[in-house]
Amino acid sequence: MFPQAIVEFFGANQELLWFTTLFVDLGCTLVLYRLFGKAGLQVAIAVAIILANLQGPKLTMIFGLQTSLGVIFYSSIFFATDVLSENYGKAAANKAVRMGFAVSVIVLIMLSLALLYLPSSQPGTAEYSASIHNAFATIVNFTPRFIFGSLLAYYVSQHFDVWAFHKIKSLTGERWLWIRNNGSTLASQVVDTTIYSLVAWWGIVDLKTALALGAAKYLFKVVIAGIDTVFLYWARRSFRRHAVHEAA
Repeated sequence: MFPQAIVEFFGANQELLWFTTLFVDLGCTLVLYRLFGKAGLQVAIAVAIILANLQGPKLTMIFGLQTSLGVIFYSSIFFATDVLSENYGKAAANKAVRMGFAVSVIVLIMLSLALLYLPSSQPGTAEYSASIHNAFATIVNFTPRFIFGSLLAYYVSQHFDVWAFHKIKSLTGERWLWIRNNGSTLASQVVDTTIYSLVAWWGIVDLKTALALGAAKYLFKVVIAGIDTVFLYWARRSFRRHAVHEAA
């Protein structure tokens, strides 16, 4: 898809690729919000949870730590729900969490059904069809376990995130957005990471490795939470500017 020069550049600069992916992901969430408002954030959550589930099994090394590629996309869900919480309230954020849960269940069912189809046996396409089927099976065979772990972690941690965000907001009012964003996200990410690591990884790898993967993921989530605060302030300003125009 990309020119060879770009492939080689990012192959030699994986940390830069990680930051680039993060900024593109958060930027796309903001674009969806800018274009479609609350519905755009709901779509962003659905897209992020699909990408996180499909790319969750892909492991890579960033800053010398082994981590799952899905951590970027999954962390952006917390960003989107925090924007919903800040700009539209607790009910809207919890509704988006439930919508994301429903999307995950639908994806799990449909991918599982797709895997039941046998590859084409026609002479002209049999080899190609078999290779695609095997590649698809490799991804989808991981998907149920990872999605189950993600579903459980997602449902518990996201509801906790919304609750914690509004609990902090009740104490701080409109002040200190960065505290409620980072405080709620980092606390709920502990819940999320613990549940996901034990359910999704333990058994595929030993307990020590599962916990190590979780610890590495949490460090990356701390970094992401700090970075997405800038995007959150931008989203709040954008919302208030639109609200003023609509009121006028």
